[in-house]
Amino acid sequence: MHNEKEFEVCKSLMRLIKSMSLSAILLISTVLLALAAYGLWAPDLGFGELQKRYSSTSNNVVNVDGMRIHYKDTGPQDAPVLLFLHGFGSSLQTWDVWAVTLEQKYRVIRLDLPGFGLTGPSPSNNYSELNDVNTLTQFVDKLGVSDLSVIGHSMGGKIAWTFAAAHPDRVKALVLMAPDGFPQPEAIGTKPYAMPAIMGLMKFSLPRYFVRKSIEPAFADPSALDDKMVSRYHDMLRAPGVRGAILERGNQTIYTDPVLRLKKIKAPTLLLWGEEDKMIPSSNAASYAGVLAQSQTVFIPKLGHLLHEEQADIGLAQLVEFLDARLLSAK
Repeated sequence: MHNEKEFEVCKSLMRLIKSMSLSAILLISTVLLALAAYGLWAPDLGFGELQKRYSSTSNNVVNVDGMRIHYKDTGPQDAPVLLFLHGFGSSLQTWDVWAVTLEQKYRVIRLDLPGFGLTGPSPSNNYSELNDVNTLTQFVDKLGVSDLSVIGHSMGGKIAWTFAAAHPDRVKALVLMAPDGFPQPEAIGTKPYAMPAIMGLMKFSLPRYFVRKSIEPAFADPSALDDKMVSRYHDMLRAPGVRGAILERGNQTIYTDPVLRLKKIKAPTLLLWGEEDKMIPSSNAASYAGVLAQSQTVFIPKLGHLLHEEQADIGLAQLVEFLDARLLSAK
């Protein structure tokens, strides 16, 4: 009964929002969201419950500056290391399908980035570019990883190339999947992830229907978004403190000029994009390709922003071809 009520309230709300102008949305959003929240209280899920649902024997924790970073480390420990970085609002489980294949010949490390998943909020409440890179550097150092290849999606793509620019001699190959962080000149200094204050209500109410609707634009074919995937995103957004951390990261993230940093990257780079990406258009690839020292671009037809979840095998084939040629060909 509760699910039916939630669905009908949210469905009506979404129809109304679509029919309104932006100014009208801003004027009445407080009232509408308050009404949607009534009876739809969604507190954080318990940490233990999430561990039961999503942890496994390959889950590990490492402490970095008081933050317990949750990660998975699979595959041969002496194989080339692949570090996977998820996008905004996601978690390490976004790489589950790819990891099954890659861990046969690579050491695959994937983590919940600060503010997301089972890692949760940063104790310092610092989600700046510099802090992200410092945290990631300490993380790989504590794992004893000297050199590695980095694969990042969206926000994780931005962190990936920022890390590669900070450590050009450690990164052997770089894969940027619809990476964020190359704004138009007029967008420099803006906050791309900033949310209206009213979105603070999501800390108390997070209808599953809204989660589904927020993910659908990341797919070229929304029917590929199954219930299991929606449940995972919904659950991980309700991990302890994550919703508040997402709001904080959104308010702290500021677009800066990436050119000088991108020019420091030495690693051969694959730019991998879904041609129908509605969130970070594939046309952005040209900006990166025009600056990076070594890059190749692959556009995948009929796929959107979450190309590794929409049709995992297609993007995986491109990734494997790129990495094998650069990391295994000499063996």
